[in-house]
Amino acid sequence: MRKILKYVALALLLLIIVGGVTLYIMSRPDVARFSTAELSGRVPVMASQKTETFPTINVPEATSWPAGQAPRAAQGLAVARFAEGLDHPRTMLVLPNGDVLVAESQSPPRDTSGIEGKIMNRLMTKGGTSRRPSANRITLLRDADGDGKAEVRTAYLTGLNSPYGMALVGTTLYVANTDALLAFPYVAGETKMSGKPTKIVDLPAKGTNRHWTKSLVAAPNGWLYVGVGADSNIGEAGMYREFRRASVLEVRPEQKYVRTFAGGIRNPVGLGFHPGSARLWAVVNERDMLGSDLVPDYLTDVTEGDFYGWPWYYWGGFVDPRVEPEAEDRRQYVKRPEYGLGAHTAPLGMTFTKGLDLGERWANGALIALHGSWNREPVAGYSVVFVKFGANGKPVDALPVTLLDQFLGQDGKTTRGRPADVKVAKDGSALVADDTGGVIWRVAKAG
Repeated sequence: MRKILKYVALALLLLIIVGGVTLYIMSRPDVARFSTAELSGRVPVMASQKTETFPTINVPEATSWPAGQAPRAAQGLAVARFAEGLDHPRTMLVLPNGDVLVAESQSPPRDTSGIEGKIMNRLMTKGGTSRRPSANRITLLRDADGDGKAEVRTAYLTGLNSPYGMALVGTTLYVANTDALLAFPYVAGETKMSGKPTKIVDLPAKGTNRHWTKSLVAAPNGWLYVGVGADSNIGEAGMYREFRRASVLEVRPEQKYVRTFAGGIRNPVGLGFHPGSARLWAVVNERDMLGSDLVPDYLTDVTEGDFYGWPWYYWGGFVDPRVEPEAEDRRQYVKRPEYGLGAHTAPLGMTFTKGLDLGERWANGALIALHGSWNREPVAGYSVVFVKFGANGKPVDALPVTLLDQFLGQDGKTTRGRPADVKVAKDGSALVADDTGGVIWRVAKAG
């Protein structure tokens, strides 16, 4: 009997050792084999899939900007603080008179009771998400004397619900809360909204509301387009929870009508209309847990009826083997993105450079704020880049050019800030919202 028990104990010990080794191997981070440059551009490298049981976790710890320090601007340019002390500034809207509206916002309250919730909360806090509730405020900044600093700062709108997108059409200011699109009467020059809101349409916010941001842009005809991210990584909680998610929605405000304009777009955050062609473009955060080299986030045009493949496919038709196949195979209809921005770089805000006065190098293109990775080894993003467009209204065959970087510390393990949005100011400078740093940076010609 003792002999049998001895063998059983040895077998159990062997199983524990094998299981421990297996768990260790499965939980090791996937180290990138390609650089962000190789995963960028019109024809980025499509690396082999590295399906992960546990995600690669590599979150630089958020610190703050030491006094007198700033990000590094490209040669010939200078960067300075336009405004500081803001509470998680996420997006901006430059008004016709030069005033700047800033949405100070974070995720609505999340369920952090489970293991996954606790882990995600810890990672987000480490990455710079404040433990304080969302400010739920839009602040007005005004540089009245033209010295490049906002000396007027007022709470323009309060009591919102995780606001993100903003758009001005005539005398109506539209604000996209996480759960609804609102309209306010806009009066030029006011430093505080005096009118009451009208709800135009509800927006998807049920489930975990994992991707809570609702980006917003107005078309030349006054219709509105809303970017809505998926409520999951690859639809693992059921596609019934993804109704009108992973999509760009079209809203016709006069009729309070909403429909899906384009789909299969995991998380379309920054939206903008190209000034030459009036075509809608978006920057998109792709899926996770296929390794540090997959899938490249991207910049692309979005037209009616487009399908970009999520969750079944990516980058024009590559199959994601983790997802149960569709009943009706739509692989042949998957649209290929126009331009890769590197894997896990997390592009958020974008704007076209019409009106930008930084020199010819930065003309005719798009500026994109790369918020930075949490699940790549080594980290990627944490910069503002410029993508050049050609006469055909599409990106040229060249790599992105860095406008602003060094948000990431020299040790690669800490951040002083993270770029979340970029806009062109009325004076031709570029404004960059740094959410974890609480700063709006102003980039202008040096000297």
